[in-house]
Amino acid sequence: MHRFDVRTAQRTYPCVVERGILRRVSEFVPSSAGKIFLVTTEDVWTLHGAEIGGQLGDLRVLFFAGGEVNKRLAALEALAEQMVEYGADRTSALIAFGGGIVTDIAGFLASIFMRSIDVLQIPTTLLAQVDAAIGGKTGVNLVSGKNLIGTFYQPLAVLIDPDVIATLPDREYRAGLFEVLKCGVIRDRPLFDLLANLSDEVLSRKPDLVDDLIARAVRIKAEIVSADERESDLRRILNFGHTIGHAIEAETQYAQFLHGEAVAWGMLTATRLAELLGMLNSDNAGEVRRVICRYGPLPPAKHLSPDRLIERLAADKKTLQGKIHFVLPTAIGEVKIISGIDVGILRQAIAASLQELS
Repeated sequence: MHRFDVRTAQRTYPCVVERGILRRVSEFVPSSAGKIFLVTTEDVWTLHGAEIGGQLGDLRVLFFAGGEVNKRLAALEALAEQMVEYGADRTSALIAFGGGIVTDIAGFLASIFMRSIDVLQIPTTLLAQVDAAIGGKTGVNLVSGKNLIGTFYQPLAVLIDPDVIATLPDREYRAGLFEVLKCGVIRDRPLFDLLANLSDEVLSRKPDLVDDLIARAVRIKAEIVSADERESDLRRILNFGHTIGHAIEAETQYAQFLHGEAVAWGMLTATRLAELLGMLNSDNAGEVRRVICRYGPLPPAKHLSPDRLIERLAADKKTLQGKIHFVLPTAIGEVKIISGIDVGILRQAIAASLQELS
């Protein structure tokens, strides 16, 4: 068992990595809680619901259709209406039980329902376990871009059960590994080296190794969020690969790429951009590209227009006062945040990276 505390002005809470913790969920629900609601998808509930359902008495399960295309205000409103129908009040508690889309939308719902109720995050995909469920970022998408409406709202706890990884489709598992790889590039060279040198064991989901990868990534996220809850400074480095990644998701109507896959293309672009700007040597850039390739395949992106992606960046949350900000590696384990990049160089980097694995 690994425990990492996230310490913020809003709340201090544990992120617990423990096989079998789904059987202990009731221990993390306050005894003062009124009616308990759980947001999930039908597939997750079918696979893992039995381990939770019997612990919480009169639990009301709310099903969400899932998918980025459904992560919209209309779905949020529908869930809220169901809660009202079933008698929710300000003493109610909400459990988010699913992947990153569920943790985002359920966290947002908890933050605004009757001006906030408690939420417990139980992520069931690797990507959600190492990233989305931790740190209090919540939100829904607009046609214009990803997560443009949302809040910072910290949960009671984040409960991570690596046992659920065994049921993930291979594509979902690989998508999560790109978020783990991100952590290695921005802050932890040994984690990057582990992914580079033990890819066969990682891809075969060796239990001890999976636990170690999750724990290392959770530690990094917990430390960064504790230092910068609202992304005013240090936390921005977690956006490595996300600037172009979010543009790719929006440009393809959230239908072609899983989030981790879009981030992988974004990391390729950021690495190429750092190389073109002379910030990252070619050896390190090549290492990053090789490890990303190792955890592919990625859906092809060569059909996407660099100019269209650049247009998308104007609506991204990381664009401030008209300036696009990029997290760029200067070495494996170190990054800098750069703005004001020449559009011609940016176009060149995007065009080159979209051909990378084609």
